[in-house]
Amino acid sequence: MKKAFYITTTLPYVNAAPHIGFALEIVQADVIARTKRQEGHEVVFNTGTDEHGLKIYQEALEEKRDPQAYADEYAPKFDRLRTALNLSYTNFIRTTDEHHAKAAQEFWERCAEHGDIEKRMYRVKYCVGCELEKTDSELVDGKCPIHSNQELERIEEENYFFAFSRYQKKLLELYQGHPDFVVPESRLREITKFVEQGLADFSISRLKAKMPWGIPVPGDNDHVIYVWFDALVNYISTIGWPEDETRFGIFWPGIQVAGKDNLRQQSAMWQAMLMSAGLPPSRQIFIHGFITSSGEKMSKSLGNVIDPIELAQKYGTDAVRYYLLREIPAYEDGDFSYKKFEERYNADLANGLGNFAARVLTLAEGCGEFENTSDVSSELTERINVARETIKGKLNEYKFHEAVAALWELIAHGDKLVNDAKPWTIKETEERKHITYPLVVLLDNIAALLAPFLPHTAEKIAKSITWSGNVLSVKKVEILFPRLT
Repeated sequence: MKKAFYITTTLPYVNAAPHIGFALEIVQADVIARTKRQEGHEVVFNTGTDEHGLKIYQEALEEKRDPQAYADEYAPKFDRLRTALNLSYTNFIRTTDEHHAKAAQEFWERCAEHGDIEKRMYRVKYCVGCELEKTDSELVDGKCPIHSNQELERIEEENYFFAFSRYQKKLLELYQGHPDFVVPESRLREITKFVEQGLADFSISRLKAKMPWGIPVPGDNDHVIYVWFDALVNYISTIGWPEDETRFGIFWPGIQVAGKDNLRQQSAMWQAMLMSAGLPPSRQIFIHGFITSSGEKMSKSLGNVIDPIELAQKYGTDAVRYYLLREIPAYEDGDFSYKKFEERYNADLANGLGNFAARVLTLAEGCGEFENTSDVSSELTERINVARETIKGKLNEYKFHEAVAALWELIAHGDKLVNDAKPWTIKETEERKHITYPLVVLLDNIAALLAPFLPHTAEKIAKSITWSGNVLSVKKVEILFPRLT
């Protein structure tokens, strides 16, 4: 039986088209999912859309539309990322799905049975962009630093609250007992400090008369479940909870991938909620940074938002995947500019991988068929093995940029071997085969290592190298990455 593996992204709100920041997150998760499949795991890879809450409700009202119709229009735009970025996710959950709604209500009832839900007055400054309450210490000039162009909502009403404050000790024990629970370590220190300072209970409902767009609170039709409490349950509802305990037990706990603005929700709020419901905490949470645009924060008003689907249509799917994985640091913020994108494309893809593959395949095709009699040097075998282990180790730490860099070092070594051997100058066919064969083996191994990162390209290379018994046949492929002019 295959070992089970579960990974999930966060669920983006459906109030705007997909942006490159989420593309980064879902490509990173896709690399891990593909790697685990290569290792023989049965993988569930979850993503989807978050469709409730004040943000969606206000957007729908502005367009004079029903919120469900609004969500129904936007959700498929996120599912289009599957083709645009060649993603391998198995599950696409919408928080308006009937099964998810029932799971969220069951989760509420379990927390209530545990004594962690009570009703009280709610007075707060609220950021609609974050869908989170804000304390004065979190504000800059009276505004949310992440959504500084939006005015804060001031909410005063009776709400249900979750007893977050009861879970300080248990959360700290979780972090201390699992020092790699949050990656990178700096984010674990950040959330540990946050929890050490004390936790405030948080609102988990809204009055239906004011904000009707949400899942009804069990037993109280005057309230709907707060968007974060509802949406976080998707991580387990997508794998069959609560009715399919067997499937849930096979795949949970899992890996969660999230942006740094989700640190509190994923690694503290959600974990406390799981504890309250009597369920195991997540296995691990990887936190990535933001992407700026030519050094500036992306925003609609500045007109610098990058559409990953349009980018892939212009430059190709694997070119976009490569830039996100190689150029953006794994743990910190990164930057996108068309200038840097095209420089990376030409240097690393057209002149690097593309040129190496074209040279080797052209040389090999000219040699005819190879019989498996030529030896590959122990030095080259060792270099391939070291690269494989380095990439595996870097991916275990979610250091995608370093994993890709290690692979490109192997490609550069292959180019050097071609330049040094100059097989095109050798007239004697058997001698030329003897020199070219190890290069084909190297390229074949590069394709296998490349598969989680650039799957289309890896497949093209692999299909050009075929074995029939002990006979190797090679054929050229189309130009993998035409140089940009």
